[in-house]
Amino acid sequence: MTPEFRVSARIAKPVAEVFDAVVNPKKLSGYFTTIRGASAPLVPGTTVTWWGEVPVEVDEVEADTRIVLRWDGVGAEAGYKTRIDMTFQVLEDGATMVTIAETGWREDARAVAASYRNCEGWSQMLCCMKAYLEYGINLREGYYRSEMKGEPAREDNI
Repeated sequence: MTPEFRVSARIAKPVAEVFDAVVNPKKLSGYFTTIRGASAPLVPGTTVTWWGEVPVEVDEVEADTRIVLRWDGVGAEAGYKTRIDMTFQVLEDGATMVTIAETGWREDARAVAASYRNCEGWSQMLCCMKAYLEYGINLREGYYRSEMKGEPAREDNI
């Protein structure tokens, strides 16, 4: 079975504000890429760097609706990318439902373990985004042991 996952969260803010919190590098760096930030806005056809070391390829950006990204997968086979689909849905109460799905993992043990870590990471990103946008709180600060040392979270240091 190919690993893939989907996580969602309701953010009590208008969709344009929630969407901007992902595509705008200054805002993204305020709650998610807090160590070494995000290098540039998410623009289709570009590659941005998160945490000062992770290249993120931007495939699609549909304002207030959808973002599609790719980044390096891990596992026995090198040289493949996983796909991250983020969707933004306006809810009846004016809030926004954000859903993040990551697919394309290989089926070896290392890739499956990495998919679990990324599922945790995306869930945590949504929690941090909610706290940041709704209450102005940066939950990410000190969240991982690595970040307490000023290092981005990676497979070998979390």
